[in-house]
Amino acid sequence: MLRSALQKAAAAQARNASSGGVPPGLANMKPQYTGIFINNEFVSAKSGKTFETINPANGKVLANVAEGDKADVDIAVKAATKAFQIGSEWRRMDASQRGVLLNRLADLMERDRVILASLESLDNGKPYSVAYGADLALSIKTLRYYAGWADKNHGKTIPIEGDYFTYTRHEPVGVCGQIIPWNFPLLMQAWKLGPALAMGNTVVMKVAEQTPLSALHVAALTKEAGFPDGVVNIIPGYGHTAGQAISSHMDVDKVAFTGSTEVGRLVMKAAAESNVKKVTLELGGKSPNIIFADANLDEAVQQANHGLFFNQGQCCCAGSRTFVEGKVYDEFVARSKALAEKAVIGDPFDLKTTQGPQVDGKQVETILKYIAAGKKDGAQLVTGGVKHGDQGHFVKPTIFANVKDQMTIAQEEIFGPVMSIIRFDSMEELVEKANNTIYGLAAGVMTKDIDKALHIANTTRAGSVWVNCYDVFDAAAPFGGFKQSGIGRELGEYGLEAYTEVKTVTIKVPQKNS
Repeated sequence: MLRSALQKAAAAQARNASSGGVPPGLANMKPQYTGIFINNEFVSAKSGKTFETINPANGKVLANVAEGDKADVDIAVKAATKAFQIGSEWRRMDASQRGVLLNRLADLMERDRVILASLESLDNGKPYSVAYGADLALSIKTLRYYAGWADKNHGKTIPIEGDYFTYTRHEPVGVCGQIIPWNFPLLMQAWKLGPALAMGNTVVMKVAEQTPLSALHVAALTKEAGFPDGVVNIIPGYGHTAGQAISSHMDVDKVAFTGSTEVGRLVMKAAAESNVKKVTLELGGKSPNIIFADANLDEAVQQANHGLFFNQGQCCCAGSRTFVEGKVYDEFVARSKALAEKAVIGDPFDLKTTQGPQVDGKQVETILKYIAAGKKDGAQLVTGGVKHGDQGHFVKPTIFANVKDQMTIAQEEIFGPVMSIIRFDSMEELVEKANNTIYGLAAGVMTKDIDKALHIANTTRAGSVWVNCYDVFDAAAPFGGFKQSGIGRELGEYGLEAYTEVKTVTIKVPQKNS
């Protein structure tokens, strides 16, 4: 009944899209799933505790969600361990059938796209149009991409000296703990479930306490898709309890974490001090976005705006260090100010909205502290710098000019809608400054000169470099960071490596007597 009603609401939304109206009924939707998902069932936390998840657009409580902690992680790990045992339904399943199940999950997410997008907007605050379009499109594509890999990640035969036959097997790692953030809940869930399940692992995933609702709905869809009991387990909870329990669990074979560099260090330490589990980390960023004077300035301003303000600035790869060549610096600042002030800030379910709220009040406080630091350090506040409205957690798009590379706002990850524009006048100066950060997640460059573009691409220490574009993602293209931006890669064929063990098998070949 609920799905039927929501599909009708989606149709009504399409009819009202031209007028920019709020999709009927979606803004008041109530979540179906608020428990812990273990062994294909939703259960209460062993402690009986719950926590409130809040709509950041208006501060209202959306639901009370079960608060998982160590006791619940232990139960989930036991379920995942049992599902991974030799001879289990999951371990005996043909590899291609794992791909079938992932494609079914993608089909179900497509069917429930309106529900998932609505939950994402309600819980996270991002505009509904973004959740329904960009986020769900890539989430679904990621599952389909890895469904195709399920029966294609195989070993090799290797000629070695002597009378031996040697080959390698790519085997699943085992029970995989996965900890995902609040800025892209559906996307990060798909990025981690896809390769783990395609390779035959089982999963215990902790979802962010700020945004558990869409992930729990996907959990229900994994059961409907036909994944066996214990293969997928989803735990809403806090990092210092449930997250710590996963990172330090002796029966978790691998942990994947997306979040801050500070917490990533704790995850890595816990993994090392427990059972030396495999670790992949996708951490923070302070990415340079470089604008040369020969670039199309209209396109450069648009690209820089998108690269920073997309998702309310809550992107690990945001182009938050905007380097602009001196010849066009003043004009770029003026045009960027004009564009930022055109942002439509407000209700995520209004189709005219381009910027929703920050995820919560704590994030707003952090952003405002960084803005104060920018002003104190002598940067020029060009626009924004304050909260927007008297309800919800909104911050106006903020631009600082005359930023020096050593300023706090140019070095530390703000995770909000704050652009720092830094002037450069020579290539040598630029490369040194672009790399002058502890991070190395991404970079962008706008220029008509291919030599300049290739020089920046080759000398910038970053896992992704976008030339004359920014934030271009595809399920087939790997993503990850240099330096303190992380370990390992997600997406693409490279994303499979963290979820497989390579086994070498050598067999003595008997020789016939002459």
